[in-house]
Amino acid sequence: MAESIGSMHDPHGVTETSAAPRKQAFVPLGKHYPPVAPYSRLIPNPENNPEVMTRLVHKLGLSPTLAFHDVYSLDDPDLLAFVPRPVHALLLVFPITSSYEKARVEEDGPLPEYDASGSGEEVLWIRQTIRNACGMMGLLHCACNGGAREMIAPQTDLANLIDSAVPLDPSSRAQLLETSPSIAQAHASAASGGDTTAPSAEADVDLHFVAFVKSAENNLWELDGRRKGPLNRGKLADEDDVLAENALNLGVRRFLKREEELGGDLRFSLVALAPSMD
Repeated sequence: MAESIGSMHDPHGVTETSAAPRKQAFVPLGKHYPPVAPYSRLIPNPENNPEVMTRLVHKLGLSPTLAFHDVYSLDDPDLLAFVPRPVHALLLVFPITSSYEKARVEEDGPLPEYDASGSGEEVLWIRQTIRNACGMMGLLHCACNGGAREMIAPQTDLANLIDSAVPLDPSSRAQLLETSPSIAQAHASAASGGDTTAPSAEADVDLHFVAFVKSAENNLWELDGRRKGPLNRGKLADEDDVLAENALNLGVRRFLKREEELGGDLRFSLVALAPSMD
């Protein structure tokens, strides 16, 4: 494993530094979730219940005109038609496997550590340093980028987080999130409000959340706090949202194809951030 990856990140997204202050202890968001067709295997955790996730982002300041929705298929037009459009972000949940870790390290190895900051960034990316917070990181990456970012109410927790995070480098952003009581409290509330009993904050949860968003420059970005930085997966057309054919091919389908080719675990689930149906 490359020095810049292996020494920094453990399988649960915890970055350890000797001088770091004590981090928030995030309880994993945990529940079973129906799989995306055509695969038939279930992910037993985490809590990616769209209703729970929607309540959480609304509490933090995202407009009630947006909500998370189940995505039951990547290919069936009838099932895809249940998802309101446009889709501003997708959140993919999957088990961390040896094949995934191998591919992650190989891709990240030659890449420089992302160190950008400021209003000129195409996306807002935050490095994950809090144990078991990958669900919250995924939600933040979905809500704080693309079209959803324009639908955050001013002077709310999300708006304040963005205002504080934009001028900071990724390490400082991570520290900002580590010490944010409002984000931790909202996360704890969501973890206790799901369909099943949440694991402890110190539990080993080998599942991960990755967000896909479309930038104002029409690029599809993969946002994962365990990586060296945000990953530009390719160009989208003006009319494409992140559930469009091209976006799926560049993002979620590409991810699953790689897992299949490497003999990995094809259990996964998917939710979309899109207009509310209320």
